[in-house]
Order: sequence, then C-alpha cells, then structure tokens
Amino acid sequence: MAGGLFALLDDVAALARLAAASTDDVAAAAGRASAKAAGVVIDDTAVTPRYVQGLAAERELPIIKRIAIGSLRNKLLFILPIALVLSEFLPIAVTILLMLGGTYLCFEGAEKIIHALKHRREHGHESAVEREDEDVATEKIDEDEVVSGAVRTDFILSGEIMVIALKSVTDQPLVSRAIILAVVAVLITVLVYGFVALIVKMDDVGLSLIEGGKSEKFGRFLVNLMPKVMAFLSTVGVVAMLWVGGHILLVGTDELGFHPLYSAVHHVEEAVHEATGALGGVLGWLTNTVASGIFGLIVGTIVALIVTPILAARAKSKGEAPAH
Repeated sequence: MAGGLFALLDDVAALARLAAASTDDVAAAAGRASAKAAGVVIDDTAVTPRYVQGLAAERELPIIKRIAIGSLRNKLLFILPIALVLSEFLPIAVTILLMLGGTYLCFEGAEKIIHALKHRREHGHESAVEREDEDVATEKIDEDEVVSGAVRTDFILSGEIMVIALKSVTDQPLVSRAIILAVVAVLITVLVYGFVALIVKMDDVGLSLIEGGKSEKFGRFLVNLMPKVMAFLSTVGVVAMLWVGGHILLVGTDELGFHPLYSAVHHVEEAVHEATGALGGVLGWLTNTVASGIFGLIVGTIVALIVTPILAARAKSKGEAPAH
C-alpha cells in the first residue's frame, strides 16, 4: 500500500515537473514572440496617444481603457482563432496575410512622410504634427467615434502583432500555440496601453506639481518634455513601420519562392558582419534594418502614389476631408 502511495506521489511529482517545464517553455516562447513583434508594438504605442489629444484630462484614462478593451477583444476573439485555423490548415495563408499587413505598414509609414513633407512645403517650418494638433484642438470630440476609430486601427496593428508572434511559434503544438498567442495578446495590450496611459498623464502630473507649489521646476520640465516625447514617438513609429513592413515583405517573398531580394540583403548583412569584427553582430543587424526600411519606403511610396489619389477622390465624392 505504502509502495503504491509513493509510486503515485512520484508520478504526481513527475507531472508537476513536466507542467512546470511546459509553463516555462510557454513563457519563454511568449517572450520571444513578443520580441519579434517589437517594431509593430512601438508603432502601436506611438499611434495611440494621438486619439486622446483634445479630450478633457479626466476623460483620457477612461478612453484609453475602452480602446485597450477593444484591442484585447480584437486579439482574443477575432484574430487569434482565425490565425490558429489558418496556421493549422493553410500555413501559406499566414505568410500572405503577413505580407499584406506588411504592405499596409509600408504604406502608412510612407504616407506619413509624404504628408509631413507636403505640410512642410505648404506651411514653412511648422511641422505637420503641430498642424494636426491645432486641427484636433478645434474639433468637437465624439468619444464613441474616437474609440471606434482607434479600435479599427488597432485591428490592423494587432493582426500584425499576432501573426508575427504566430510565425515564431509555428513549430509548437496547436494548444501551445493558442496559449502562447493568448499570453502575447494580454502582455502586449497591457504593455502598450499601460505605457500610453503613462505618457498622456505625464503633463497632468507636471501641471499638478506646478499648481501645488511642489517641485515646480520638475513639473515644468515634464510639461515641456511631453510634446518632445510625442514627436519622438511619432518619428520612431514611422521608422518602425517602414522597417518592420519592409522586413516582412523581404522574408515573405523569400518564403514564397522569390529569393533575389532577401538573398541580396542577407549577403550584404553577412559581409558587414564578417568585415567589422566585434561589432559585426550589431552592424550586420543595422545593415539589415536599414535595407528593410529603404525597401519598405520604396514599396510604401509606390502604394501611396496609387492609393492616396483614389482615397482622396472617394472622400471628395462623399464630401469628406481627405484622410491623412
């Protein structure tokens, strides 16, 4: 009886160790998958704060909360099941969807650059960001419309995040894939919208310090810093879109059988890596990143030159302002 009990306890302990190992594997895989999607995460973080500009300070966090819930719903209820089904029964569709999303990222990045250059020509040294901020400030804000627009945009970015994460764990069993993607969905959503909430409230913290007479110098520093942080995030977001989108397209074309583009970039990366010694890893990665960004900018510009006039004509026919 005692022998049987000890055997049972050994079995339970073995199962517990196996479960712990599986949990560690899932956590590690989720971490790697999240890192793979870092470029799109940066873009998501850079884009979202603009949706709460012009809102009353007390409405900023509730709106961010609503957008975050919508983002999590996008990932878990819509994107996750579709991505899992495709990865199980039609894996090539995952690559094609990823490339379509990469093309969209390239278009968005290039369109933002074109728009900024156009505004710079038309308004001198006044930046496009400053002009848009003035436009937002003069409009009456419809919170439901703000949330709806943000969640629609998030669907594209969330789709990219989830598919990029999925591509890094396709060797895992279906159940493990589902768990890993669910962990990634929650982790990325908390990270992005937690950081967004921190960003948009920093100027309020600064004003509070100034008005309260406590650390007035630091308060003014925060108030003056946040517009620069927002401008920096916008720039980083554009670069990230072009880099990630271009890299997705390069890898995708290679996986679909067209090798020259990816091979050329890979050979240059390897040459830089071998020629620069101890810095080879960093400089090789930087070479790949720059090449991906340039390729993304070329593709995005071509798409923008085709799509933007169509969208402008469509908006004009409906009596709407052209989308930026």
